[in-house]
Amino acid sequence: MKKLSWILGVTCGLMGLSNEACAQLDSKGAIGARFGSSQGLTYRHTLSNDRALEGILSIQSNSNYRRFRVVGLYEIYKPLSAGFNWYYGFGGSVGSYKEKDKIVDGKRIEHDSELGLSIDGIIGIEYNIPQTPFQLSLDVKPYFDFLQSSSIKLIDPIGFSFRYKF
Repeated sequence: MKKLSWILGVTCGLMGLSNEACAQLDSKGAIGARFGSSQGLTYRHTLSNDRALEGILSIQSNSNYRRFRVVGLYEIYKPLSAGFNWYYGFGGSVGSYKEKDKIVDGKRIEHDSELGLSIDGIIGIEYNIPQTPFQLSLDVKPYFDFLQSSSIKLIDPIGFSFRYKF
């Protein structure tokens, strides 16, 4: 909860720095890597100077399970100050979830892969590095998982992305 409060506080603080309007999305697309509790690839396609579609292909794994997801998001961008934007959006994901096989009392217990389906949201800040085609972003992407645990994940999906704009 402290991390979410910190990110929201920084976002609100940066919003108050400037009321200048500037071109938010200055490229047609951006591709890169996303890091956090799940790693993967991210691609953003610009629709207008303040709207974009983002696709995330993510893999998450620990000692208990593996998860693969394809996420689609519709995002709205707002200027903060020179080089900085904040954004929010919504979408959904589909993927697979598999609990890892375990050995209990000498017997191997195997688990089948399950379908994953969720409604996703996103809120974050983005920095366009001056005079380079690169950008950095930090976001929180909460989601409601329908099938596995029917639960809302708020803090777990914090992500950091590094993208190349073209």
